[in-house]
Amino acid sequence: MNAELRRRAYLDAMQVTCWLPRSLLPFAAPSRPELLALDQALAEPDTAAAATDVPVASIAVAVDVAERPVPGEPPRPQPERVARPQPVAAPPVAEVAEAVARETPKAPPPRFALQLLRAGSCLLLVELPTGEPFQSRDPGYVLLKDILRAGGLPDRPQQVGDGEPIRWPLLHRGSLDQGAEAARDYVQGVLMAELEQMGCDCLWLVGGAALRFAGEVEDDACWRELDIDGIGRALALPGLEALMEEPASKAELWRMLKRSMPRWVMGS
Repeated sequence: MNAELRRRAYLDAMQVTCWLPRSLLPFAAPSRPELLALDQALAEPDTAAAATDVPVASIAVAVDVAERPVPGEPPRPQPERVARPQPVAAPPVAEVAEAVARETPKAPPPRFALQLLRAGSCLLLVELPTGEPFQSRDPGYVLLKDILRAGGLPDRPQQVGDGEPIRWPLLHRGSLDQGAEAARDYVQGVLMAELEQMGCDCLWLVGGAALRFAGEVEDDACWRELDIDGIGRALALPGLEALMEEPASKAELWRMLKRSMPRWVMGS
């Protein structure tokens, strides 16, 4: 991130929407003309107020005459003079932004790996348990083939694109925003691009990461159909490891497949 982006991030953190630098900033974007006009208007002296100002010498003479004692009168008590508090200089903007950044803990970016596959007229977004692409003898991949076969789909799903998983975070270093919201936008962008190119009758979301960053739901929203804005209908399924650890969930999986199977059988 260059100096201008960092500066704008500081101003956004302090909710500053309108500002003008006192001097030329290195690598800064050019100032907007309306802000320069406002700055010049503030810098011009107020001639009307200057014309009505009373000379300082006249004020001093008037105060001296008022304070002189009158002969024959007891001296009047002088009012106690209270020292006016001196204005405290505001800390620089950069220091305020750094203090806000230190006080607000930044959540670490989410970490996941998703494999995008195509089986017949269905598109599958499957969370990789190990973070690596499926191998032919992986227990999770064998279970996935069984599920596709039970759903009336080809049991050899094809990898989409170059076959590389969707990994997050994208960068291991740098100041680029890689939070949960950015991860969701990235995953949904990949899905929209694939759907725009080839389309599908139904999208399967398998695993917690697929549900959170593609379906915008939590892990407990399984066994139902989702309506995702910009993507369409999708099946919410638990991860392959959870299915292997809980054999009783296979009955719920079979009921869901029978309920949703006409969506891709009729489409084919």
